[in-house]
Amino acid sequence: MRKLVIIPTYNERENISAMIDKVFSLSEPFELLVIDDGSPDGTAAIVRRRQKEFPERLHLIERSGKQGLGTAYLTGFEWGLSRGFDLICEMDCDFSHNPDDLVRLCRAAEQGGDVVVGSRYVEGVNVVNWPMSRLLMSYFASKYVRLVTGLPLHDATAGFVCYSRRALEAIDLHAIRMKGYGFQIEMKYTAWKLGMRLCEVPIIFTERRRGSSKMSSGIFGEALFGVLGLPFRRIRGRAGRA
Repeated sequence: MRKLVIIPTYNERENISAMIDKVFSLSEPFELLVIDDGSPDGTAAIVRRRQKEFPERLHLIERSGKQGLGTAYLTGFEWGLSRGFDLICEMDCDFSHNPDDLVRLCRAAEQGGDVVVGSRYVEGVNVVNWPMSRLLMSYFASKYVRLVTGLPLHDATAGFVCYSRRALEAIDLHAIRMKGYGFQIEMKYTAWKLGMRLCEVPIIFTERRRGSSKMSSGIFGEALFGVLGLPFRRIRGRAGRA
């Protein structure tokens, strides 16, 4: 099965080259698509230089300005579907998601999972080096999503996910509205309502060591209030089915 990893970047020059090396050293073959939103620190230039080493496996889309995490992934999903990938994964560039776990997520997808979540909370709380305030916010945000929507996941806000081609082809990607971290919730909820099989694989999430976090109160607020409207929305797939 052809496997693609999508990594959105903004000012990740301290991490991107090491991430490229790590993904391409895994025991299973992955291709990597970096979507850079005009990083002023030269992240895209590093990727272009590394493409000479991996011309068939390393891909780059450059966009002007910060257009949001969700729009980056939607662009990547469309790109991957149009090129015939079977499994499409999303993950952060800062090594908070361990690239070694990509293999485990993809194996769960190969065994029938349409949306495989790298979960911080399915087996207790597996987060390293977060301040207690952020940990509590993240943990109870997932509890809140489950309560409001019924989504059967312990880690609804997770950004380490493997989607099957079947799931992404079923979802009307143009109908996804949220752009920040609420995007992660909306995608999982939409897939679930369309009858996709969701599963969680336990991971250990480690706070970044290099670069700065992109989390903001605005991003969190969009997710908080956007979730309230999800149960009242009529979910339609690409084929128009409810």
